[in-house]
Amino acid sequence: MKEMGIILKKEQIRNVAIIAHVDHGKTTLVDSLLKQSGVFRQNQEIEERVMDSNDLEKERGITILSKNTAVMYGDVKINIIDTPGHADFGGEVERILKMVDGVVLVVDAFEGPMPQTKFVLKKALELNLPSVICVNKVDRPEARPNEVVDEVLDLFIELDANEIQLDSPFIFASAKKGISGTDADQLQDTMKPLFEAIIENIPCPNGDEDGLTQVLISTIDYNEYIGRIGIGKVERGSVSIGEDLWVSNYENPDKSYKVRIGKLYEYDGLKRVEIEEAITGSIVAISGIEDIEIGDTITSIEDKQPLPFVKISEPTLAMTFSVNNGPFAGQDGKYVTSRQIRARLHKELNTNVSLRVEDTDSADSFRVAGRGELHLSILMEQMRREGYELMVSKPEVLMKKDENDKLIEPIERVIIDVPEEFMGAVIEKLGSRKGEMVNMVQSKGGYTRIEFLIPTRGMIGYRSEFLTDTKGNGILNTLFEGYEPYKGEIPRRSQGSLVSFETGTAVGYGLYNAQERGILFVSPGDKVYEGMIVGENAKPMDIDVNVCKRKQATNMRASGSDDALRLSPPKKMSLEEALEFIEKDELVELTPKNMRIRKRILDKQQRAKQRAKNL
Repeated sequence: MKEMGIILKKEQIRNVAIIAHVDHGKTTLVDSLLKQSGVFRQNQEIEERVMDSNDLEKERGITILSKNTAVMYGDVKINIIDTPGHADFGGEVERILKMVDGVVLVVDAFEGPMPQTKFVLKKALELNLPSVICVNKVDRPEARPNEVVDEVLDLFIELDANEIQLDSPFIFASAKKGISGTDADQLQDTMKPLFEAIIENIPCPNGDEDGLTQVLISTIDYNEYIGRIGIGKVERGSVSIGEDLWVSNYENPDKSYKVRIGKLYEYDGLKRVEIEEAITGSIVAISGIEDIEIGDTITSIEDKQPLPFVKISEPTLAMTFSVNNGPFAGQDGKYVTSRQIRARLHKELNTNVSLRVEDTDSADSFRVAGRGELHLSILMEQMRREGYELMVSKPEVLMKKDENDKLIEPIERVIIDVPEEFMGAVIEKLGSRKGEMVNMVQSKGGYTRIEFLIPTRGMIGYRSEFLTDTKGNGILNTLFEGYEPYKGEIPRRSQGSLVSFETGTAVGYGLYNAQERGILFVSPGDKVYEGMIVGENAKPMDIDVNVCKRKQATNMRASGSDDALRLSPPKKMSLEEALEFIEKDELVELTPKNMRIRKRILDKQQRAKQRAKNL
């Protein structure tokens, strides 16, 4: 196969995934490798974290979708896949590891192994993938690279690594500066030591080049013009344009049909380039197969033997996405109908494997299930930026029944690093949410690390409280642990809502009177409507307030004299905080320009009737 002007053999290919805890520098490391392999011109302007291609990834500083790239180092082609580090996107990581022959595990030289490091390393060890460990950010003033090496080795032992895995090489680096070395105190002004560690320690693909074709599809891309694109590794044989092959699926024996390969692509730097043929070990993108899915195997017609695929982790949280039916519906968004929302959700299923979408009894509502709050809130944020308007309900945890027909629920392992002065508040709050402390050790820099096992539903609404309780000094990480028997009722939010009983524009006088009741969410000049939640009541009940009320003009005083009233700044919530705040009878309304919180039933009298009916 001709690739970048040279004929490549299987021995000249390395397929490697970059794995790490969120924010340990995976994407920055890939940037460095791309720059030093000559992918960019000398004078080309390169933005930071070039692999985080969408706005949300850049803003949040996290990778959401895995990305493929390829670099040439000498005469070896290294296919690199940058994977997400956040637990909610674990489904992406699990699949990607099926496509590679080894991993580069990136660990922060100060933080050391973190919860997600353990999760991704465990997956890699289970698949018996060799590792190169890159201790990154060694230029940090508080870096402690040698201690981190010991901590990584302890983690390998804890995860039952074999002797070969324990013998993995360590490379020390500062991805941002593009320097690396085999000794933390003697770094070279190049990423050459890391490149060489990958080539020496990650094996070339081991499939049979002369065997019958087998390509396992591990991820799906989608393009408006050419439709679905299946991305996977040629496990055996070769594949070429115009060839007649067979599609089958290990989990779905009924899926079986003949296809013709339309177009074939490989990765060259950040680009996909068309090729005529791909050999064993190549990572390819294939277009022209209409309903190709993750887990499908493309085989020769003579063989038709599908390959087993990693089981995608089940969703743990569900929400209802509905058409926006509020008074201001259609003012901001381009896509407002149920048909448009349904089409967008089903399009998301093309690439988002951990997501589930079901129709409900109402034509205007859809039940959407995902891996966690972040997983679902990212989807909502993407939709509103694309011009969609929708309403979403409070997240609910998906329960199961065990073999004895007993209710079981998802449990999270919560790892918290917190200064000693805030420990009491954290332990008390998690205890009230059915959290069970399983470990407590002195951590780094005066912090204590506390581990809890807690029901997933106990974590809904906790992150914002945690930031308040620790004054922003705590670090919280969660990992899905498994299912355990139902832990009983968890106390809900103790504050009620301040609900607007008029539609109009919020004014200073009305807000001044309302703020005596609690914390406001709106400012003077904001448009409000009847049934919209404009604040949080200090007491545990809902109160209707009139934030549009103006001061009456009298002979003594002009109506504008309320401009001098002192208003507290309103509380501006993120999407995650709003989802955590709402109760079952409330919704979050999302439009491209606004996020509002509202009651399901907007009319005050109707709400009172519903309350009476429920008593």
